[in-house]
Amino acid sequence: MSTTYVVVTVLAAAMAGFSAASVFFRAQWVVQPLADYGVPRSWWLWLGTAKAAGAAGLLVGLLVPVIGVLAGIGLVLYFAGAVVTVIRARSYAHIPFPLVYMAPVVGALALGFAA
Repeated sequence: MSTTYVVVTVLAAAMAGFSAASVFFRAQWVVQPLADYGVPRSWWLWLGTAKAAGAAGLLVGLLVPVIGVLAGIGLVLYFAGAVVTVIRARSYAHIPFPLVYMAPVVGALALGFAA
């Protein structure tokens, strides 16, 4: 296990965890766009929970690699769904935001497979 892999994985987990906390604490800069995109308020807790579980799974994956791979795949699918949601809402200027959160997850997966 390389140092780069560990650093990128911890960064990905921290970013996903921050994103989850932003939903849990109803940060205006997160929940207002969700409302604008038409995401039902009843889904917000579940979306935050999915991100938090993915973040935890990435960290557990440092010890149990299969968990990390599954968590990484789940987070990539989550953020891909976020991109689709943004596109469907025609908020094209917001497309980079979920991609920024997805990038370190993709990096962690790639580094994990390369090892």
